[in-house]
Amino acid sequence: MRIVVTGGAGFIGSHVVDAYLAAGHDVLVIDSLWEHGGGRRVNVPNGVSLVHMDIRDEAMARVFADFSPELVSHHAAQHSVAISSRDPIYDAQVNVVGLLNVLENAVRTGVRKVIFAGSGASFGTPDRLPITDDTAQHPTSPYGITKMVAERYLRFYENEKGLDFTSLRYGNVYGPRQDPNGEAGVISIFIGRFLQQEGVRIDWDGEQTRDYVFVEDVARANLAALERGAGGCYVIGTGIQTSVNRIYRELVEITGFEAPVTHAPPRPGDARAAQFDSARARHELDWSPATRLSDGIRATYEYFKALLASGRPF
Repeated sequence: MRIVVTGGAGFIGSHVVDAYLAAGHDVLVIDSLWEHGGGRRVNVPNGVSLVHMDIRDEAMARVFADFSPELVSHHAAQHSVAISSRDPIYDAQVNVVGLLNVLENAVRTGVRKVIFAGSGASFGTPDRLPITDDTAQHPTSPYGITKMVAERYLRFYENEKGLDFTSLRYGNVYGPRQDPNGEAGVISIFIGRFLQQEGVRIDWDGEQTRDYVFVEDVARANLAALERGAGGCYVIGTGIQTSVNRIYRELVEITGFEAPVTHAPPRPGDARAAQFDSARARHELDWSPATRLSDGIRATYEYFKALLASGRPF
C-alpha cells in the first residue's frame, strides 16, 4: 500500500512509519521539521522520501499527485497544550486549516482512507472516569478544541465525499524519540533532566494523573487501522492512571538520582485526571496495549542514555 505519513519525522509519526515499513508498505513522509514539533530528519529511515513541507502549503497538491497515495496517516499537528493556549490562532491554522488541505488533496487524488491522530485532550475534564469512546467531548484547551473539530470535518468528508477515516484518540504517548526539551511529554522531559543531573519541575501537587501509552503500542494501533475501524473513533490507552509523582519515583529507582523538585501552578488548559477504556479498540481493531509502564520508561531512559553517550543532541 502507498501511504503518506504527515508528521512522519516526528516522535509518534516516525514510529508509525517504522511499523508501516516493517509490514511491507511504501511510505512517503511530509514534515515541516518545525523546531517545536519534534520532527527530525534523523528519525526518517534510509530509503524513505522526506518532503520538507508545511501541511498548509498549496504545493502539497503536487506531492499527492506525484505519489498517488492510497492512504494518509495524518500525524502533523501543533501538539502542545501550552502553545495552543498562548497562540490559539496558530494552533487552529495548523490543526484545522492544515487538516483541510490534507483532506482536499486526499479527495482530489483518490485516497481511500485517512488515519487521524486524535487526542484524549478533546475530552477535557470528564464527569467520570474512565473515558470511553462515547464520553462527551468538552475540551479545555485550544489544542483539544482543534482535535474535536477535526473529527467533525472527517465525518463531513466521509459523508459528503466518500473518504473513509479512523480517528485514534491517544492518551499520553511516551517513548524513544520524544523531545525532552519541549513543553509536552513529562516522561521524556524528566529523563533528560535526570540524565543531566538537573532538577525537575512538577506542576500542581504532582498527583494529577494521565494514561501513559507506549509509542510502539500506538504504532501498532495505526497498523491495525489500515484495514479496520472504518468511520470509527477509538480511545487508545492502557486503562491505568499514573501520577506525575509516580513517574518521578520510577526514574529515581532506575537512575539512583533523586532530582531536586520545584513545584509550579497548573498549566492553563490542563485536566486533573485521565484514564481510557479501550474496549472498543480491542474489539474492533484487535488492539490492546502490550507494554508495562515500568518497562516503557526504562526503554525510553536507555534510548536517551545511549544518545547522550554518543554525543548526539536530544
